Amino acid sequence: MGRARTLAERYRRYGEVDMAGMSPVHERVAIALSESPDALRAIETAPARRRAPALVLAALHDLALAGRAPALAAAYATNDDEAAAEAALDTLRETPDAVVARRPVRTPIGHAPVLRPLVAEAAHRVGATAIGLVDVGCDAGFDLTVDRVGVTYAAGSSDPASPVQQWASVVGDRPVPTRAIPDVVARIGIDLDPVDVADPDEARWLRACRPPDEDRTLLAAQIALAATTARTLLRGDAVDLLPDALDRVPGDALPVVTTTWTLSALPLERRLRFLQCLDAAATDRPVAWVSVEGVGVAPAVPTMGDRPASGHSILGLVIFTHAETHARALGRCWSRGRLLSWLVDP
Repeated sequence: MGRARTLAERYRRYGEVDMAGMSPVHERVAIALSESPDALRAIETAPARRRAPALVLAALHDLALAGRAPALAAAYATNDDEAAAEAALDTLRETPDAVVARRPVRTPIGHAPVLRPLVAEAAHRVGATAIGLVDVGCDAGFDLTVDRVGVTYAAGSSDPASPVQQWASVVGDRPVPTRAIPDVVARIGIDLDPVDVADPDEARWLRACRPPDEDRTLLAAQIALAATTARTLLRGDAVDLLPDALDRVPGDALPVVTTTWTLSALPLERRLRFLQCLDAAATDRPVAWVSVEGVGVAPAVPTMGDRPASGHSILGLVIFTHAETHARALGRCWSRGRLLSWLVDP
């Protein structure tokens, strides 16, 4: 009973706190699960690591999207929270094992507003006319299409014809540069568990990880763009696979490695090894590293005197050549890139 009460409290908190103001449907479903002994018993049959509310709700949503829970799908389609709660309880009673998710919750987003000016700046500083993108911690690979995304800061979009449009607010007196990204001749993603959005099941799981009453227009557009863009996804440790990924970039192109809030998951020793791999790859041609990481997380990127855990991240650019390394902090950003400040003159 103690475990059940604890699980009930987790689901009630998830509904009343985490989903409040975000998703009325998931708020009501989570609370309904917290109040149902049958639902809690069904959830407890899953391994402990698979009982999290976000994971079980995603699994229920996936069943609805796959056509395996028609009553739940109908309730989701009309944003009927009471009908959704009842259908979710029925689904758990009838097929308790069906909501044991085999995959983690994935909520990837593209980071084009912060990456686009950094990638363009890297190419500009080297004088590159072609680049190869290597995204470390690529997840669903949305950042491998950074050159094909329309970005708006204050004026118009950088690419109004793109099906994916993102925006960011800018603070400070320096405008964000609007240089174009040169031709991208290679797109390579590295992740321990990359998501291949060209696989219908994988793409459906991404949609299932978002609340059913959320506007998923941007997610759908990102999935479609990524699925129709040729890229290579490498599964495994980022540091171990980095040399192979860099070798896949054609010799006449500048390799541009991107990390967005990725390195904090690595111990310092592995981060330093990551830096050494980049330096070693710059024997015959320059290599650029675009970094969007918390203060002090990215080795070699200046912190500008900012304190770690200060609530913002630093936009860094490091260029490696056979003779030397140039590292600069070009800006700061907040709220995962929705607000940014450019700090250097064009």
